[in-house]
Amino acid sequence: MVRTTPPRPVDVAQHLPALAPLARASVRLHPRPGDPTTADSSVGGPLLWPAGEPWPSCAEHGDSFLDGASVPDVMVRRQILTEAWARPRERGVNLLTAEEKVVVDRVDQGTPIRQDGPLPMVPVAQLYARDVPGLPRPDGADLVQVLWCPFDHEDEGYAPSTAVRWRVAAEVTDPLGAPPVPAAVEEHYLLRPCVLHPEEVTEYPAPHCLEEDLARQVREWEDREGQRYHYDLSVADGWKAGGHGPWSFSDPFPMACPDCGADVEPLLTVASAEWDGGMSWQPVEDAEAAHPPYPAAHEPTMVMIGRGYNLQLYTCAADPRHRHVTNMQ
Repeated sequence: MVRTTPPRPVDVAQHLPALAPLARASVRLHPRPGDPTTADSSVGGPLLWPAGEPWPSCAEHGDSFLDGASVPDVMVRRQILTEAWARPRERGVNLLTAEEKVVVDRVDQGTPIRQDGPLPMVPVAQLYARDVPGLPRPDGADLVQVLWCPFDHEDEGYAPSTAVRWRVAAEVTDPLGAPPVPAAVEEHYLLRPCVLHPEEVTEYPAPHCLEEDLARQVREWEDREGQRYHYDLSVADGWKAGGHGPWSFSDPFPMACPDCGADVEPLLTVASAEWDGGMSWQPVEDAEAAHPPYPAAHEPTMVMIGRGYNLQLYTCAADPRHRHVTNMQ
């Protein structure tokens, strides 16, 4: 099923022509729960991975006891809560049975679990160039894969450590059957497998990314016209490729390629939610659907970055094969 972003309330570039040169194309990925295969672009789905290539891992969280939950326990917890919220119950009756509560509490509270050897990373996204117009990529590559360690890293600003791989899909002739599974994860870093419904939209910079005079013009226009540039007209909500950075709680700061010092450009935005409380970016097809309390419709991937933030990956504009940088906003 396609996903369609509602038309913006106004064409902001017609009212403020100085914004027109700053417009960028962004591809909203619209992940929704499904059963993707290695041949599909996906979030949290299986990766087309060469059997002879080592799977990325995290040494920092290896050979130690991890305060988290096993992957099977996380999957059972999610199934329990999905079924519990769907079944009818009388007012005052507990949502969970005693047996169900034991499993849910075990995951929520965390249990020390031994990880022998480096901790295998888990899939975050797989994007085929055919599905994502304008995907920045090395010459010849038609597939990018992103993985992360399912635990916070202090040196990453208490966000997951990430890995990026570029591929030519046709060269993977002997794909890996079953990837390694970490002994434990933080529940909110284990993504629910989702298929994608890519949609290209136009974005403009967040207001605090604008030059002072243009930012002033935007504020004055907002006051005059009763519009919300930041929330409705600038940076799209949700998972996306390309576009502008979703700067929020900090002012923009310079970022550069750690290998060559060149500028970097947005590659992927990992979002905690697909739209905010204002519903401006809620797809038309989701507006009339019946949404259960769990899992929340605007949180299809079940990911939570910080306190509901975004994690954006940037790639080198000169050579995407160089090391990427991340920013949490």
